[in-house]
Amino acid sequence: MTTIGKLYLLPVPLGTDADPKQVLPETVAKSIEFIDHYIVENEKTARRFIKAILPTKKQPELKLSVLNKRTETSEHDDFIQPCLEGENVGLMSEAGCPGVADPGAAIAKLAHEKGIQVVPLVGPSSILLAIMASGMNGQSFAFNGYLPIDKSDKKSAIKNFEQLSFNKNQSQLFIETPYRNNKLIEDILNTLQPSTHLCIAADITLETEYIKTKTVAQWKKERPDLHNRPSIFIIHKF
Repeated sequence: MTTIGKLYLLPVPLGTDADPKQVLPETVAKSIEFIDHYIVENEKTARRFIKAILPTKKQPELKLSVLNKRTETSEHDDFIQPCLEGENVGLMSEAGCPGVADPGAAIAKLAHEKGIQVVPLVGPSSILLAIMASGMNGQSFAFNGYLPIDKSDKKSAIKNFEQLSFNKNQSQLFIETPYRNNKLIEDILNTLQPSTHLCIAADITLETEYIKTKTVAQWKKERPDLHNRPSIFIIHKF
């Protein structure tokens, strides 16, 4: 009887400039030593990461499957088939932890359905690092992903999160496509009440890391330039 392999969730740095050995535990490199099958968002960057964290890994031996927004659900079974044949498979995000604000969650769900053990490894999560540093409510918070693109819908969502934070004493987190960050800041400051607190966390774990919490009134006096900088936003009305 064939022993079933495991699905390893392999975290990666939050930015391409980060040294993986500075932000990831040794267990990640040790896992990559014995894993040859990978599910990744981008083959080129995945190979670059593997080479950076484990230079001795033989690249020709790697078997990579690409999982992104263009991947058909019908392909998922093939991605984890090696597990059912006794091979371990590594699942990677483009940044941070796989399965968190990441398409890899669908693969983890499928693995559970097929009786495959899912093994999460420790690594940087912008969500947790931001809430840790924000000074907001680390006991009750919600990650809401991306806000609506439509301006009126976005304004309604921001107002709703502000009210939720007040009613539930629950900090509200969300993100935006990096090239839209400055526009989002403008929308946030034009929508929220002056006394509401806003944390802006950008380039987390990188040399250019920027994390500050201020009231909306204070932010209106100092707006950072976050164009094309991966960022996460947290609001809380106390």
